[in-house]
Amino acid sequence: MSPTASDTQPTQRPHTDDHAFFGQPRGLMTLTGLEVWERFSFLGMQAILVLYFADTVARGGMGMSAGTALSVSAAYGTLVYLVSVAGGWLADRMLGSYRAVLYGGILIACGHYAMAVPTDAMTWIGLGLISAGTGLLKPNVATLVGKLYRTDDDRRDAGFALYYMGINIGAFLGPLVTGWLGDHASWHWGFSAAAFGMTLGLIQYVLGRRHLAGRKHSAEFALAPEPMRRAVRLIVAGAVLAAVLATALSLAGWLTMGRFVDLLTLVSVIAPVVYFAVMFRSPRVTAEERGRLRPYVVLFLASVVFNFILFQAYSTMILLASTNARTEIFGFHFPASWYASALGAFEVALAPVVAAVWSRMGPRQPHASNKIAIGVVLGGLSFLLMVLPTSGHSGDTYKMAAWWIVGSYLLLGLGDVLLETSGMSATTKLAPKAFASQTMALWFLSLALANGIQSQVVKIYGEVSNPVYFGVNGAIAVVGGAAVVAAAPWLRRTMHPVH
Repeated sequence: MSPTASDTQPTQRPHTDDHAFFGQPRGLMTLTGLEVWERFSFLGMQAILVLYFADTVARGGMGMSAGTALSVSAAYGTLVYLVSVAGGWLADRMLGSYRAVLYGGILIACGHYAMAVPTDAMTWIGLGLISAGTGLLKPNVATLVGKLYRTDDDRRDAGFALYYMGINIGAFLGPLVTGWLGDHASWHWGFSAAAFGMTLGLIQYVLGRRHLAGRKHSAEFALAPEPMRRAVRLIVAGAVLAAVLATALSLAGWLTMGRFVDLLTLVSVIAPVVYFAVMFRSPRVTAEERGRLRPYVVLFLASVVFNFILFQAYSTMILLASTNARTEIFGFHFPASWYASALGAFEVALAPVVAAVWSRMGPRQPHASNKIAIGVVLGGLSFLLMVLPTSGHSGDTYKMAAWWIVGSYLLLGLGDVLLETSGMSATTKLAPKAFASQTMALWFLSLALANGIQSQVVKIYGEVSNPVYFGVNGAIAVVGGAAVVAAAPWLRRTMHPVH
C-alpha cells in the first residue's frame, strides 16, 4: 500500500560487495520480509475489522451500526498515523531505528494476540497496542532500508522497488488468510492469524539483524543524558495522565466513543496546520525554501483527497461487498473481505509497468504534479464507477457482479502507484533543510487527516443512498485532481528541483 521512505543517511558505511538478495544487500531480505508480515497482519486485520464491528453480537461481532463501525475503523487509522509522527521522533532522538522497529513489532504482535481474545475490552486494548506499535515501526523500517546503501549506490532505487513490492505482497496475502478464517471460523481466529504473521516477521527480523547497517547504533540525533531523562519522565507522566484522565472521563460518561472519534479528527486537522505554520514562520527556513513550501501545500491536500478514497477500500467498499456484491467468480465462493486482496495484487502488477513506462518516456514523462493529479482523478473515478451498479434498485437486497468492485480497485491501485511514489519523492525534495529529518511526519499527517475526515463522512453511509454517497465523494476527488492539473503551470515553476 502507501509507500513510506526516508532519505536518512547511513550511520556506518555499508558494504557495496553484498549482492546476496537478487543483487541487493542481504539486509534487504530481512527488512522486506518484515514488511511482508507487518502488512499481512495490519491489512489482514483491517480487511475484517469493519465487518467484525458491524456483525451481530450473536455471530461474534460487536453489533455496531454501519456508520459507527466505519467511523471507528477510520478513527483507528487516524490514531495510527498520528502516532507515527511521534514514532519518527523517538527513533531519531531516543531509540534508534533498529530498536524502534523491534519494539514496535513486539507491540503490534501483542495487540493482535489481545484481539484474538473474544472480549470487547481486549479488542480496544489490542487496537491501542497496534496503533502504538505501528507508529514506532512504520516510519523507521524504510529508514533502515536506506542505510543499506551508500548515497551513490546505483542499486538504491531498485532496492526500494523490491521493498515496496514486499509491502504489496503482504497486502495481497493478509486479507486472504484472515478473511477465510473470519468467515469460516470466527473473527478472532482471523485476528490470531494476523498475530502469527507478525510474530514470524519479528523472528526473521531478529535472526537477520546482523545484516542491518547501523543496528548497534543508538539514535542518530540522540538527546544529551539530562534532556533524555527529562524526556522519558515527561513521556511516562504524560501517558499515565492521559490514561487516568481518559478513564475518569469515560466513567463519568463524557468520553464516549463518538466524542473520542471527534477528538481524533480535530487533532488530525490542527496538527498539519500547526506544522505548516511552524515551517513557514521558522527563521531557519530560507525565502527560496518557503517558496517551495507553497506548492507542497497543494500536493499535501491532493494526498488527503486521494487517501480519503483509498482508505475506504478497507471500510465502505468492504461493507458494500459484504451486503451487495456477489462473492463468487466462475462458481468459486469466497469471503467478502477477499476483495481487499485485489488492491494489493493490482499494485504488485502495476508498479513495474508504470516504472517501465516512465523509464521509456524519459524526459517526456509527465511532471510529478500531473502524476499526482492523475492519481487523484483515478481515485475519484473508482468511486464514480460504483454509482452504476448501485443505481436503479428498488431495495437494498440487490447483488452486483464481482467485476464492479474489482474494476474499482484496479483504478484505485493504479492511482495509488502514481500518487504515492511521486508524492513521497516530492516531500523529500521540497521540505526545508532544517526540517529534512521530519519529512516523514508531513506525509503521515496527510494520511492522518484523510482518515480523520473519513471518520466523519462515513457516518452518513447507509443514511443516504449508495449512488449519492459514492457519486458525491468520487466527484469531489475528480474535481480536486482537475484543480491540480489546472495549477500545473504554476506548480512546475515553483516546485524546482522536482520534475
